[in-house]
Amino acid sequence: MSPWPILFINLDRDAERCARMQAEFARHGLQGERLPGVLWTALPQAEQDALYSPALNARGFHKPLVNGEKGCYASHLKAWRWLLDSPHQAAVVLEDDVRLRPAFARVLEALAASRESWDMVKLIGRAEIGKREKARAQTPLCAGHNLLRYGRVPSLTAGYVISRRGAEKLLATRQPFGRPVDVDLRYWWESQGLLMRGVSPAVIELDETSQDSSIGAKVDERSLGTKLRKAWLRVHYSLANALARER
Repeated sequence: MSPWPILFINLDRDAERCARMQAEFARHGLQGERLPGVLWTALPQAEQDALYSPALNARGFHKPLVNGEKGCYASHLKAWRWLLDSPHQAAVVLEDDVRLRPAFARVLEALAASRESWDMVKLIGRAEIGKREKARAQTPLCAGHNLLRYGRVPSLTAGYVISRRGAEKLLATRQPFGRPVDVDLRYWWESQGLLMRGVSPAVIELDETSQDSSIGAKVDERSLGTKLRKAWLRVHYSLANALARER
């Protein structure tokens, strides 16, 4: 059993992914609710203009977002609004290219019982993509799993738990947006001091379908100007992140 509702974001055109996710939940004895993903090109222009800001993008990211990235962000905004429209205190949000590990439900129950404060808890981190996790501290959560306090938040949104307070903070500060959602969440200090935590080891993993992204083609990043812009933003992030942690 899960202490919170489990949503999975799924575009209408991705019926095979939907079926695979439902089978995954059944295999673990869980119920998952499909949240229709946002197809960006299907939104009216006025709604697109309200959600995405080219000016914010130019200031805060190294390249324009493609429609799939915009739709992905809009889908997560939809999930956060879903939570606030519900009576629940938190929700699990998954993308439709993940597999659940055996400890998934047990870790969710431990999170619900924990006295630690959090607005969002990531269920997958850098270790799952072959990188070292950058944590400031960790506390025991349940047998075999720890709750991380990040030094640098990883840029993965494949699965997380979000509280009502976290949804309120993000909806108040992330409309319109200019970066991809996974990048934006790393800038936690811009969202009223969003309390970001993580579970280690991860309780979800990327499915083989994650290699076939629903986001679509991305902007070419090989130009010198784009590379220099990306390098500058990386330095700026490191400085801002360090300063925010010291406040």
